[in-house]
Amino acid sequence: MASPAQTQTAQPFAAGYRTAPVMVSQIAGSAIIGGTVIPFKEVTLSAQVPGRVIFLAGAEGHRASEGEVLVRIDDADLQARRRASVAQVYQADAGLRNAYMQYSRELYSPQVNSITGFPGMGVPATFDQFFTRGFSSAMGQSSPGLERQADLYAQGVGVDSATQGLAQAQANLEALDATLADFRAVASFDGIVMRKHVEVGDTVQPGIPLVTYAFVDYLRIEADVPVRLAAGLAEGMLVPARLDSGGGAVEARVAQIYPLADPKRHTVTVKFDLPLGTAGGPGMYAEVTVPDASVAPQAQASVPAEALVWRGSLPSVFVLENGAPSLRIVRVGYPLADGSISVVSGLVGGETVILSPPTSLVSGH
Repeated sequence: MASPAQTQTAQPFAAGYRTAPVMVSQIAGSAIIGGTVIPFKEVTLSAQVPGRVIFLAGAEGHRASEGEVLVRIDDADLQARRRASVAQVYQADAGLRNAYMQYSRELYSPQVNSITGFPGMGVPATFDQFFTRGFSSAMGQSSPGLERQADLYAQGVGVDSATQGLAQAQANLEALDATLADFRAVASFDGIVMRKHVEVGDTVQPGIPLVTYAFVDYLRIEADVPVRLAAGLAEGMLVPARLDSGGGAVEARVAQIYPLADPKRHTVTVKFDLPLGTAGGPGMYAEVTVPDASVAPQAQASVPAEALVWRGSLPSVFVLENGAPSLRIVRVGYPLADGSISVVSGLVGGETVILSPPTSLVSGH
């Protein structure tokens, strides 16, 4: 029981700060599962062709944009073959244009009517053009119409052959370009280089890893959850999580539950999405709290988040005792549905805590 003098001095103090009672809630059974922070997406780029590495975009931590070349393998020999293939395309294109020209000439100026196709010159050639050819046609020994059709058909075949030659040359060039793409490892999304597996000057063979590349703007927790606990999880469920980076608890969303359990460990791999901006990085240790139906609900104290004071590495609260503030170290749990923070030890319930205490507040004063 506080003395009258104590009550008089405590009243101004209590009136100057906001307070809240320590509530006692029924907390359902839960279990803490350890896991590892992983990137939202991670790929390992491997060599597709043999050769010597001549370019690396950067060291571990290098941030790259989609489409940026991360690794390049020497392709000088293939580039020379490509230039030769380009020359073949130009040559085939010129052949096609010539074939079209020959076809047009045959169409508008048939060779069957040309006097240049007969021997002689001047009057003899003219005589052959008008008399010999006409007499031969009249006797049924030749057919100028059929000859013209045959000549036109031959020129058409020449156009078709030239077209196919150009298509083949272009296909060869496209095949070389496709092969050249294998000499470069390109970022397929924005991300950072997680690990380098080679250095400039290394000789690689197909299948050898070059770099590990990941998208880390969003992070996940991957944990092996016992089968009996995985049964209580569902995609989209929010569960408390804590990273080994020193920050407070966050809510993680169940993103993926593997359909098969490990036959030896009898666990199910579960991935949890972390909120954007969560302090941490891939490889960190993390813990998630999952429901455990086999454990009966327990009474647990909880306080508003603004009552917690972080001085050093241990959380604490100011409790009003006989009207005076008393600093009490507590062990906190995880956020509850109403926004308060569960307290594992240090409070029993019913105490009065100070909300948002100033940094100048001292225990006992």
